[in-house]
Amino acid sequence: MGQNYEKLRWIRKIITTIAVAKYIINMSDSHPLAKFAYCPRCGSADFMVNGPRSKRCGHCGFVYYLNASAATAAFIVNRRNEVLVSRRAFEPAKGTLDLPGGFVDPGESTDQGMRREILEETGCHVAEMRWLFSLPNSYSFSGFEVPTADSFFLCRLAEGEKPAACDDAAALEWVAINALRPADFGLDSIRKAVGIFASRPYMQVLPLPLRRGFE
Repeated sequence: MGQNYEKLRWIRKIITTIAVAKYIINMSDSHPLAKFAYCPRCGSADFMVNGPRSKRCGHCGFVYYLNASAATAAFIVNRRNEVLVSRRAFEPAKGTLDLPGGFVDPGESTDQGMRREILEETGCHVAEMRWLFSLPNSYSFSGFEVPTADSFFLCRLAEGEKPAACDDAAALEWVAINALRPADFGLDSIRKAVGIFASRPYMQVLPLPLRRGFE
């Protein structure tokens, strides 16, 4: 009886091991870190799938998780109920409309990153700023899909500032809020955010009224 139980236990263990191996093999090509073949800590090629969004080095034990990067985008409004939009200078979605914004640098808060991106892309300083909402996104860069958490802000420029396109923006233009067309925006989360913003008038004024979320 005891020998049969022990044999059955080992059979189950073997089946489980085979199933896990098949899972790893099938996942390896589609895994979000499939292009990361070597351990970034020790350089070992024994850098294997550890989970749906992580890999583990069999040599030094280092575990790397693919987490979302923080990014920002701004709805810059003026007193004529217009939003400042940019024309993308580079891929992805080159030539389509966009909102001023970008990745948050290490050591920055999202607020600081937003102010810096606006200055870099428009040459202008922000006088007022309020957080609106956030959306998950995937950003294609150098053949790699970067998961991001995009924070959207409502902003007003300092008095007398005159926006001029620079950095990632090929051109800037003011567009009436009621004339915004989500389809004109090339990036998925920006397109969705424009739809949310355009359909919720309470988001379009500074200072913002107190509300809980945007549902």
